[in-house]
Amino acid sequence: MLELFADVDAVLAPATPCAAPRLGQQTFVLDGVELALRPNMGVYTQPISFVGLPVVTVPVPLEPLPVGVQIIAAPWREDVALRIAYALEHMGIASAKRPALE
Repeated sequence: MLELFADVDAVLAPATPCAAPRLGQQTFVLDGVELALRPNMGVYTQPISFVGLPVVTVPVPLEPLPVGVQIIAAPWREDVALRIAYALEHMGIASAKRPALE
């Protein structure tokens, strides 16, 4: 993993395997398999947390619900992850708009 950061400042990756769940949603479908929501939403973030890399997750508004994107930086470079998150927010790419209720 450390070799990767010799060539890049950060990596963008999905934070969750699906868009934001709806209130009360208990399951979601991944690759045609229905899975319990709670224990499986962190399948993309848990490995990053386990190895201790700094990460910021930002919401990217897509329809009908937003998706989370991880900004992963090299060890001890929280400043890089936070600067990228700020830039994405400033450019309007990352935002946390309230979804419309159905």
